[in-house]
Amino acid sequence: MPSVKRKPRTYDPARTRAAVTAQFGHIAAAVPGLTPGQLGRSAGLGEWTVADLAAHIAWVADSLAGGLARPPAPAATLTAVQWPFVTAPLAGRIDAAARESLGGAPLPELYERAGARMAAALAEHPDDRVLDLWIGPMTLADFLVTRTVELVVHTDDLNRAAGLDIPVERQALAACTRLLADALALKAPGGAVEVRVPPFAVVQCVEGPRHTRGTPPNVVETDPLTWLRLATGRTGWAEAVAEARVRASGDRADLSSLLPVMS
Repeated sequence: MPSVKRKPRTYDPARTRAAVTAQFGHIAAAVPGLTPGQLGRSAGLGEWTVADLAAHIAWVADSLAGGLARPPAPAATLTAVQWPFVTAPLAGRIDAAARESLGGAPLPELYERAGARMAAALAEHPDDRVLDLWIGPMTLADFLVTRTVELVVHTDDLNRAAGLDIPVERQALAACTRLLADALALKAPGGAVEVRVPPFAVVQCVEGPRHTRGTPPNVVETDPLTWLRLATGRTGWAEAVAEARVRASGDRADLSSLLPVMS
């Protein structure tokens, strides 16, 4: 896991809480209307169906409440920007835990229960509460930033797989975009390439000559939705460039070897 050498970005905890709650609410409002045909479609995530994906999203909220119900860890050792690098080895364990804890209940029931549990847990615990997680101890404030990634990315997954139009909260999209951009900068530290994801994030990365003034010699620019798809492996670099969803200029502006940031 890359170490944090620069000062991490800060997030407004109150706005992050509101964004997580609102984004989960948008998904919860859409899921009961899914037809059997939609639920049986491939989610585009391995062997998962749309039903599996929807159940996993309910677990994201339910497991947050479960984490807050456990005794706290003494101190946080993991930051939000490090989170993308520690999740992949636990994918199988997370999937198994989700299936066990959800117990195959109907999706409307799962969402009602998970939403109520999450709301009650968030109302009870402060932002500096340290959760004792499988990946390592993390403050509630930081963990909620990672929940924006889970919810925004999976909202996009649901929309594409089931033909939905679930809205994305601007604050949730902003936090998700910034976290994944910062993770890229952490993965490939340096100042040779400037990555722009307007209007939410600008980071410098990749070893080489550091840009100090004027127009940077190596620039990558894309929109937030394309960025989160690139950063999580939903879209390939070559495909995004060919479709003009990524604009890359400069000898060092090819990020294909650094993507995805997380999967």
